[in-house]
Amino acid sequence: MEKEKVSQMFVTLVYSLQMQAMMSLGKLKNPMTDKTERDLEAAQVSIDMIEMIKEKTLNNLTNDEDRAISAILADLKLNYVEESGKPAVTESNKSSAETEDTKKNETGSKPAEK
Repeated sequence: MEKEKVSQMFVTLVYSLQMQAMMSLGKLKNPMTDKTERDLEAAQVSIDMIEMIKEKTLNNLTNDEDRAISAILADLKLNYVEESGKPAVTESNKSSAETEDTKKNETGSKPAEK
């Protein structure tokens, strides 16, 4: 296989893991469910897989590949820290948030503070 094609396939693999992690972080909608869902454990698995790929390919990447995987990892880790600092989304506070959003949409303004 030619080197350029292999390089493109490598970056595509890492990019797909990044998109999976971003969906698990609740940053992107899941195209299968059309919902934004957060699963920090699944996000951590995707991040760990990218780190493992980086370790296993150490000294075998082009400069562009190394920069890409390093940037992706840095971005994912920052997003993970941001999301892990937020309260967990449960069905009760999720439906409460949806009710608040509905009120905003119906009145055109924010609901009254409690």
